Amino acid sequence: MTSSEQLATVRDDYDDKAEAYTAFIGEAFAGQPLNHVMIKAFADLVRQFAGQADGGQPAGEQAAGGQSAGGQVADVGCGPGHVTGLLRERGVDAFGVDLSPRLVAAARAAHPGVRFDVGDMGDLGALGVATGGLAGVVANYSVIHTPPDALPATLAELTRVLAPGGYLLLAFQALDATDAAAEPFDHKVSPAWRYSPDHVVGLLGRNGVTEVARLVIAPGEDPARGFPQAHLLGRRTAD
Repeated sequence: MTSSEQLATVRDDYDDKAEAYTAFIGEAFAGQPLNHVMIKAFADLVRQFAGQADGGQPAGEQAAGGQSAGGQVADVGCGPGHVTGLLRERGVDAFGVDLSPRLVAAARAAHPGVRFDVGDMGDLGALGVATGGLAGVVANYSVIHTPPDALPATLAELTRVLAPGGYLLLAFQALDATDAAAEPFDHKVSPAWRYSPDHVVGLLGRNGVTEVARLVIAPGEDPARGFPQAHLLGRRTAD
């Protein structure tokens, strides 16, 4: 399957199940407090970084409207906007990107006035996202639909759009074995892979992103498949 065929498959699969997925993911995400911890920590770090980039404004100070005084964040593979919404509640100027037009429509309906674009996380330039133009990027369980041979290029694109000093947060189903980099699994919506956290960190390092922290949730906490869940927080090396 070519890269364009894979993208079309993921788009069509999520379009076909958009209503059911939207109903499921909101409730599921609400019941994942450990996931929330990492997203909230990411949001606080981005706000600090954005304040510094705005010329030394005190960390955490907000502009009118409750948003950070500087520094946009892209929630890539945003689905119906559940993570985008949480980021904005934390004072982050977040917008969403997703392949599925129907999920983007659901996100716009749930979050009026917030930017949501139909697009590919592997080509944010097509949406006008400049090199070094973002304070942060979140990919919450969305890189799992990127095949292993395409993952390096996708991570390179997510790094390209980060400002030096900006943050990247990735969450994905993880491998617990150290002798493998990736393995397909039976995702209920579209073809997916789980990845070795160390492998992903190595790919990020090639693109100037260093690991800041990681949270690996124990396999026993996943009642569906018994997979560990990895949450990797990285920062782009300052130029």
